[in-house]
Parts: sequence; structure tokens; C-alpha cells
Amino acid sequence: MNLQNAQLAVDKWIKEHGVRYFNELTNMAQLTEEVGEVARIISRRYGEQSEKESDKGKDLGEELADVLFVVLCLANQTGVDLQKAFDQKLEVKTERDHDRHQNNKKLK
Repeated sequence: MNLQNAQLAVDKWIKEHGVRYFNELTNMAQLTEEVGEVARIISRRYGEQSEKESDKGKDLGEELADVLFVVLCLANQTGVDLQKAFDQKLEVKTERDHDRHQNNKKLK
């Protein structure tokens, strides 16, 4: 599924199962909350913090999908074509960063 289809799928889900989109500020708060859940898993599972027993069953993929869902909601309600924006960003990063990363001694 590409990003355009993902945006359409989220919009369809909202229309069929929700009442409406939460407003943009609420979704921004939701995004922050979901990113925090991802950060908690990463810091405990892959970082230096110890993982609590209650966190061991948390699914990183599910939490990342929550982040993506809210990002797609925000894109839909603000009129952003994420596929176009992502394709443009990838092009910019490819042109700007190709040699930069290849020549970064810290990455060797």
C-alpha cells in the first residue's frame, strides 16, 4: 500500500467507524502521546533503561502503526498529499545527503 492509498484507507475508516476526525490540535496531542509510547519501548528495549515487566508485551510495530495512523489523519485533515511530500523529501535527501553520509567518518 502506498501513502496515498493509506490516506484513503484512514479516511474511509474514519467515515465508517468514527464520528469525525478529532481536530488538528487533538490529533497533534495524540501524535505526541503515540511517539512517547514508541520512545518508551525503544529506550527500554534497545537503550540503557531496564524494561519493566509490564512493558515486555508491548508491540513496537503496533505503536509505530499508531503513529502512522495519526500522521495520516493529520495529513488528510490539512490537505497534505503525503505520497507527493514523501517523494519530494526523498529526492531532496538523495541529492543533499548522498555524499554527506558516504563521507561521514563517524559512520564507518
